[in-house]
Formats: sequence, C-alpha cells, structure tokens
Amino acid sequence: MVRVAAHRLGVNAEFVNSLNVFPVPDGDTGTNMNLTVKSGAKAVNESAATDVGTLAQAFAKGLLMGARGNSGVITSQIFRGFAKSMAGKTTLTAQDLVDALTGGVQTAYQAVMKPVEGTILTVAREAAKAALIKANSTDDIVEILQALVAESKKSLANTPNLLPVLKEVGVVDSGGQGLVFIYEGFLEGLTGDTSDADAYVPDETEMNEMVNATHHQSAQSQLSTADIQYGYCTEMMVELGQGDQPTKPFDINDFREYLSKIGDSLLVVADDEVVKVHVHTENPGQVLDYGQHFGTLAKIKIDNMRIQHESIIESDEKEQQGPQEWGIVTIAAGEGVSDLFRSLGATYVLSGGQTMNPSTQDIVDAINTTNAEKVLVLPNNGNILLAAQQAAEVVKAEVAIVPSKSILQGMTALLSFSPEASLADNQAEMTDALSTVKSGSITEAIRDTEIDGLAIYKGHYMGIVDGKILVDDPNRQSAAIATVIKMLDEDSEIVTIIIGQSGNKDEAQAISDAVSAEDDEIEVEIHQGDQPVYPYLISVE
Repeated sequence: MVRVAAHRLGVNAEFVNSLNVFPVPDGDTGTNMNLTVKSGAKAVNESAATDVGTLAQAFAKGLLMGARGNSGVITSQIFRGFAKSMAGKTTLTAQDLVDALTGGVQTAYQAVMKPVEGTILTVAREAAKAALIKANSTDDIVEILQALVAESKKSLANTPNLLPVLKEVGVVDSGGQGLVFIYEGFLEGLTGDTSDADAYVPDETEMNEMVNATHHQSAQSQLSTADIQYGYCTEMMVELGQGDQPTKPFDINDFREYLSKIGDSLLVVADDEVVKVHVHTENPGQVLDYGQHFGTLAKIKIDNMRIQHESIIESDEKEQQGPQEWGIVTIAAGEGVSDLFRSLGATYVLSGGQTMNPSTQDIVDAINTTNAEKVLVLPNNGNILLAAQQAAEVVKAEVAIVPSKSILQGMTALLSFSPEASLADNQAEMTDALSTVKSGSITEAIRDTEIDGLAIYKGHYMGIVDGKILVDDPNRQSAAIATVIKMLDEDSEIVTIIIGQSGNKDEAQAISDAVSAEDDEIEVEIHQGDQPVYPYLISVE
C-alpha cells in the first residue's frame, strides 16, 4: 500500500504543483509531498518488521524526518496519528483502520495552530468520517478504503467552495489532491493492482543519497581547499527529446564517457524519459551545454565546493572547540544571499527556499552542525516554518523559531540579535522586527489567471508584496518599479534591492533611480543575491 501510494503520488507530483494558487514558478506542493512520502516509503522498505504497527511507526518516522513544506509536514502529522493508533498491532482490522484514520486527523489538526478549511485537513477529516460510517455496515477493508477514496475526491472537489481564493483561481486544493493520490495508491495496493508500483522513477531523493554516499563527508576537513581539483558540484536533470534544443540521440555510455573527461565523482541515472547527472567539474556551463544536446534542462543545481569546504573546516573547528553558546540557522537560496546572511551573523546558512524546501532532517542537521547550546532558526519562508518547528522538537539544543517569511524579513530580524539576551528575549525581539519591513519580489507568471480582481497573464512579470500580487506588467523593469513605488510610504527610509540569477545591475540601478525620483531622501542599497526564481527581491524599511 505504501509503495503504490508513493509511486502514484510521484508520477502525479507535477500535476499537484500546477494547482498552486499563485501562477509563480515555485509551485512545490507536489514536490514536497512526493519527497516526504518517498522518505516514508524508504523507511518501510528498509524495515524488517512484518507487523503493521511497527511498519506504521517506520512510515511515520520516515515521513517526519523527510517532511518538506507545510503540505509535507501536515501529511507527516496525519500518519503520525495514524501510526500511534496502530501501535502494538500485528494485523489490521476494519475498525483498526478507521480508528487510525480518525487518529491521524486529530493529530494533524492539533499540529496546525490555525487550521484552515478547504485544505488537505478538510479532505483528511471528511474522508475519515466516511470510512467510519462505512465501517458501521461492513468489516470489509476494501469497501472501507473505497469509501475513503470516494469521499476524499468529493471533499477535494468542494474545496473551492470553502476557500474563496481556490474558486477565484479555478483550482482545487493542491495538498488535498496529493492526499487523494495517496489514498488511491493505498486502495490499489490493497486490491493487488501493483502493476506499476515498482516502476523506476529517478528522483531527487535517490540522487541525493547517491551523492552523499560519495562525497561531502566531514573527512573533507582533512584536505586543503587548494587541493580541490574540480570546484563546482553540478547537478542537472534532462528531459530527453524535449524542447527545441535536442541535436543528438541519447546513449548513456557515450554520455558518461564525455562527462568523465571534464570532471569526477560522476553519477548518471537514466530511464527512457529522464537523465539525472551529478558531476564535479571546473566548467559547469560546459556540462549544461552538453545536456541541452539531448533535451530540455528541467532542474539545475550548482554549488561552489571550495566555499562549502571552507564551511566544513570552520564547522569542524567549532566542534573541536566544544559547544558554542549561540547558533543561528537561516535558510536561503543563492550564493550572494548566503554571503549576506553570514555577514549579518548567521552561523549556518542552509541551502533552500522556494522550489527546494529543506526537509525536517536537513534542518535538524543544520542545527546540530552549529554545535551550539542555544539556536535560533529563521526559515525565511512560510512553507518551511512547520518543518523548522518539527526539527526543533527532536534536537538536544534549546531552539527558538523566528517566523520569518522572506529573505528580507530574515535579514532584518538578524539585526536585532543580541548575544547578551536570553533565547526567549531574542526570539521576541527578532520576531517584532519582522513587522518593520515590507517584502517584495518580482517573478514571471506561468499561466493566465485572476487574483483579487487583478488580471495576470502568462509571461508577464508580477510584483508580489507580502504575499499579495499587486502588479502585472509585460516589462520586468516596469513591473519592479511599479512594485517598489507601491511599497513606499511616508515612513520609508531604506530600500534594499537584491539581484537574482536572471536580474542585472543596470536594471537594478534603474529601479533605484526611480525610487530616488520618488523620494530623494530614501537610501537605496543594491546587493547581488544570485537567488533563483526571483530576478529581484525588494525590501522597504
């Protein structure tokens, strides 16, 4: 059941992503739920147990540590309660199943501070209720799961009537849709329809495991940074035969041979549709160019290992020095943004953000890496907050979460940190500082829609301020200027512009000039952030 559910969710992850309310290129509910459930399935596969209680516990633990994003965390809580109800059971009766489903709903609702109806929670609750009612007339588990699936679909279809923004945009809840796929997988697994359950689908989890098995170990601290021959850890996923770029037929042996000549630590995972690559090289651009000969580049990740290595050495030195009093973990994407956080006092910058939310385990590892007695965590993204809270519960250090929802809020909060203050006082002061900054971002719309009466067109640039889309413009510079002007008021003193991977300094300067024309007393700072997805991040304080 777990294996089929993981597969069914995996092959539909992009569809779930497409249900994101905002038409931004960071709809990651499907990705987060997929990686979360795969982590749970991996734990089940590795368990030698044959009783349902122990297997359920393994599933719940795997989900907990692999949980990514709010959708993944809520999914992990559903099955945490599910597993608690099944503790000690060898087999599963119909009543055991409905009790477990009900327990899962209760645990999930308790885990969310302000539950919202019209979401995955509603789908879980109404589906469990239907299963409970069905159990009053039958003890056939297949019939009960059929009722569960049928009601989950019905509940999902009704989510737009409970959450107005879903109706306005014309989508159902993405998390609820993910849960429907999980329940459908359970039913298919139970009835024996496992025809494609073991189908091979290369995924980020597998690649990460392969990568971790071959490098990035703390033994690197025994080396000198100058000894690193190939400095860029480069990963890409190529959708074979897609797009206008393909010029060569794909042969995995030729592919490996070429890449082996320009780097080391090479890993290539492929099927008929996708090839995933990990390689250490001095020329990441050459790797990407080569990949485009065979199809479209779907995902790209490049890390400077020399910088990573220096961080490892610094971390090991701290460990040798013994526990530190303070650690500050912040989450960010983009080398420039990471450097900015370090300059503001962050102890550890965990790579992540939109489209790549870190898991609970990632955050646990980051907290432990600080080797500190008291740790402050700044998620810098509302979709990472729940995973950070889960991580805080399973580590030995005293941890406080500062609920920053943007990179810019996180930077402002760091300025309020005082090593002389207590953990609780720092959390309070840094949280208070979040309200002093307006956070804006510019990104490209990936579909036509209408939100809050504003028509948004695919390919246009949107200006988003504190989670609300305020601007739609076909010209990126115009969109950015219009956005920052809307953010200004009589109390505005400082505007900060952070340039992303697709932004440029000339355009940033034009935005700055527009601010000065509006109010020449406002100070404007421009920094290179290199963040993905958003050409410009803009704050007003």
